[in-house]
Amino acid sequence: MLSFPQPGTVTICEINREFFTADHLSDDQARETYAKILGTVFSPIPFESESLLGTVTEQEPVLQTRGNSGLLSAGIQALLSGSLKPLFQRADVKLLQDIDLHSVSWHQHKQILAFTSGPHQVTIFDYNDPDGKSPCILSHEFQRDVKVLEWRPNGGKTLSVACKGGICIWAASYPGNVPSVRSGVTSSSLSRGSATRWTLVDFLRSIDSEQISALSWSPDGRYLASASFEGSSFTIWDVSLGLGTPIRRGLGGISLLKWSPLGDYFFSAKFDGTFYLWETNTWTSEPWSSKNGCVTGATWDPDGHMILLSFSESSSLGSVHFASKPPSLDAHLIPVELPELKLTDSRIIEKIAWDASGERLAVSYRDGDELYKGLIAVFDVKRTPLVSTSLIGFIRGPGDNPKPVAFSFHDKFKQGPLFSVCWSSGFCCTYPLLFRSSIQP
Repeated sequence: MLSFPQPGTVTICEINREFFTADHLSDDQARETYAKILGTVFSPIPFESESLLGTVTEQEPVLQTRGNSGLLSAGIQALLSGSLKPLFQRADVKLLQDIDLHSVSWHQHKQILAFTSGPHQVTIFDYNDPDGKSPCILSHEFQRDVKVLEWRPNGGKTLSVACKGGICIWAASYPGNVPSVRSGVTSSSLSRGSATRWTLVDFLRSIDSEQISALSWSPDGRYLASASFEGSSFTIWDVSLGLGTPIRRGLGGISLLKWSPLGDYFFSAKFDGTFYLWETNTWTSEPWSSKNGCVTGATWDPDGHMILLSFSESSSLGSVHFASKPPSLDAHLIPVELPELKLTDSRIIEKIAWDASGERLAVSYRDGDELYKGLIAVFDVKRTPLVSTSLIGFIRGPGDNPKPVAFSFHDKFKQGPLFSVCWSSGFCCTYPLLFRSSIQP
């Protein structure tokens, strides 16, 4: 039976395909439901939501130059060919508002949540820190106009933050274990009520102070891919060396970057509706184009054999399936229909997120019927190997007319993933989706 949260209620969690709600936002209902299974409560984190809305503004054309500041392999050298001439082009800033910028991120192995909480700041909350009753706010003179953030895989507690002019790299430090700061970086350390301090250890500068608006780490944590909606190339950074190599295909501004879970494939998308599949052995690419607008969201399946895409002018998804093993780029694009979304009377998908098990898909949508406006649809997913979905229910946020600003999954518990949402009403809420549990609250 479909779970629908009535107006005036707030969602608490999912347990075995049933969504539990409460009349108001508090930890009481959480203790009576999922806390009996997980043994913990994920309290909502308040933030100043007004500072996150409407921050995208028109910008002047940008004169771009590309230099070679370090090579990763002979394959990348072949791509550069020594003739990356300056390009003068206008970025389509308005389309940036349609892109899922992934401004909320869970640490891969820890119960640490980071999210954009202001134009120039990031909030970090460690749910396992007994002394961390209040979140830590990261800010720095280099950290302006934050767009995206992502934790570094296999890198301890290291967070990358995309901003104007480059990428801030923050690392956790402890008494007796202080991270090294790259020469030339003005260090800044911040702490809130615990022994953990957060230090800015590096700032990877973009060419011509471009606004970085896309990030993706390689799964081993060695390389970081970055791009700007102002530019037509993306950069692969060897973070330990602080060196970046630009790679360009086409002329349009870049909207999204996504490394595959195994690292052998890479995805890039542009605002003109084109997107590219790359194999990372020789950095060869295959171009694709969309008739449904530009790619606004992209998420790989757990095995890295397929990538699920959303588009700016469609209520359907697309799945790109690889026909052979890496490094083959032979693939097929297959539509994934979400017929139950017709309930919402919306024709445009805004954001998507897929949990690491491949069993839960979250979808937000634009506008829609008054009853369904601002909700997040949660689907059960089967892969056989084609993707099929079944709508389980909807998540409603706290406050008046809440809308999801950003959301992300965290696969910490065997009973099911955590799903965190930053709402326009000024709360970052975490919802356990416990579909592998035989325990009833």
